[in-house]
Amino acid sequence: MKKRKMGIMLVLMLVSLSILTACGEKKPILNVYNWGDYIDKDVLETFEEEFDVKVRYSDFATNEDLYVKIKQGGGNYDVIFPSDYMIERMIKEDLLAKIDKYNIPNYEKIDGRFLNLDYDPNNEYSIPYMWGTVGIIYNKTMVDPLTKWEDLWDEKYKGEIIMLKSQRDTMAVALKKLGYSMNTRNIEELEEAKEELIEQKPLVYSYLGDEIKDQIVAENAGIGVVWSGDAVTMIRENPNLEYVIPEEGTNLWFDAMAIPKDSDNKELAEEFINFMSRPEISAKNAEYIGYSTPITEAKELLPEDLQNSLVAYPQSYMIENVEIFKDPTDIIGEYDRIWTEIMSEE
Repeated sequence: MKKRKMGIMLVLMLVSLSILTACGEKKPILNVYNWGDYIDKDVLETFEEEFDVKVRYSDFATNEDLYVKIKQGGGNYDVIFPSDYMIERMIKEDLLAKIDKYNIPNYEKIDGRFLNLDYDPNNEYSIPYMWGTVGIIYNKTMVDPLTKWEDLWDEKYKGEIIMLKSQRDTMAVALKKLGYSMNTRNIEELEEAKEELIEQKPLVYSYLGDEIKDQIVAENAGIGVVWSGDAVTMIRENPNLEYVIPEEGTNLWFDAMAIPKDSDNKELAEEFINFMSRPEISAKNAEYIGYSTPITEAKELLPEDLQNSLVAYPQSYMIENVEIFKDPTDIIGEYDRIWTEIMSEE
């Protein structure tokens, strides 16, 4: 009897030990590095549950912040979300791994208009995530209707204007105002753009990043330079707001998913990219963040008001006069110098 009892206890101990061991097993970890407020966190939980993994998620504020982190080898990220021109630069500098599209069957669901673009001609290194424009959002009850970048230099709007704290986007505003390409390599043109922004600075309420949304929605300022997806969210929260693509033209941008070359979890990273490209997942993200999905089937799953939004999905005639950013590495020193001089101007 005693021996039997001891035997039962031994079996129970072994079972308990095996349970504890199983509980103590570490799940695979996927390190994701994305823009701030640029994903529905429920989507991450769904991925974790479905694939029995842990997602370690962190965010960045600018493409340049992302670049520095990856270039220095910090973070050991597996999936990153750079923009078009930064993808071009990272490919040139051999910082990205080639993606095995055999592991991304949902690639076939992406609208052909968003594939094989100049920044990654064969989509060997990136898979489209979201797209949009840069424009002006204004409060119809606080300021007159705006139509041009030039309007942001009007003295009557002093203290009402919020500019993006983004080197490339803000320089592009001044360049387009002057009638130049936002991809110019002409130093004289860049200097002119700098002088324009310095001249405008006394009119500016602030230079901000993601915080611009709260400030405009709260009506602390009446005008802001914003990305179209943020405009969708802002208009939802404050119907007094209107978004316009300026007459002088603007930036048509693309953000994509990529895998750093030193990722330790390439196959899991590709699984994640494929998951994010499922129509129902892309639709969930697009509805949550307000940005535009490149997947036609996903767009069709969105609420009707968002499908028909000319902010999120402008008609082709509205984006005839647009440019996609090119990699400015050859003159990045000039950009950095000019930006520093603009920001340091009192």
